[in-house]
Amino acid sequence: MSREDQFTRAILDARLPVPEGLLDGADLPAGRRFSVYRNNVAVSLTEALHQGFPVITKLLGPENMDGLAALYLRAQPPTSPLMMQYGEGFPDFLEGLEQLSHLGYLGDVARLELALRRSYHAADAPPLDTLHLGTLPPDELMASRLSFAPAMAVLRSPWPIHAIWAYNTHPAAPKPIARAEDVLITRPEFDPIPQPLPPGGADWIARLQAGETLGSATEAVTSDFPDFDLSAPLALLIEGLALTDLSQ
Repeated sequence: MSREDQFTRAILDARLPVPEGLLDGADLPAGRRFSVYRNNVAVSLTEALHQGFPVITKLLGPENMDGLAALYLRAQPPTSPLMMQYGEGFPDFLEGLEQLSHLGYLGDVARLELALRRSYHAADAPPLDTLHLGTLPPDELMASRLSFAPAMAVLRSPWPIHAIWAYNTHPAAPKPIARAEDVLITRPEFDPIPQPLPPGGADWIARLQAGETLGSATEAVTSDFPDFDLSAPLALLIEGLALTDLSQ
């Protein structure tokens, strides 16, 4: 193992000793200074998880989150110098912890928070001129294909992840009801917005993303969800500025 690898491992794991031969600016053993630096790194990465997953922090409590952050740091050290990318593996990490297995929703709630962060940092894209939609004849509209903004995302979960997120984010939000939820994330302005999709909405958007026309996607989804109405998810996409192009 190279000295660089030894240094990195020791920085990220307080259980390891200070690398041999490491000196401070006065050519003295860097034990104390190294410990301070190591603590600063751990504190910064712990705070990054608190800020990146505020709902998970609220659900588990700050002290428990601190403990999880230490475990996660050792299990999955940072792979990027960009702090905004730290925690990419946190949802899977939560699901792999036996002591949290009774809280099966944690992984998907963390995925929702991670998707919100990705949406926030996604590239900008000029939105579709939706006035053009209203001028198209119905048959031409249904034969069209849609393109989506990089900031848009859809999450599917057997848990009420949007309701859990809202209940722990907005004081007036109702208590979650046990049911599956699909969530659409859009970024109409600066901050991403998660919204629950109606039944069939996630399937419909997935088909559109795969290149199907509005007509074929709607027909396929309606066969599985007879009450599906494309106007509801289409309105969410338009209002969220999630559409960027319409083509034949």
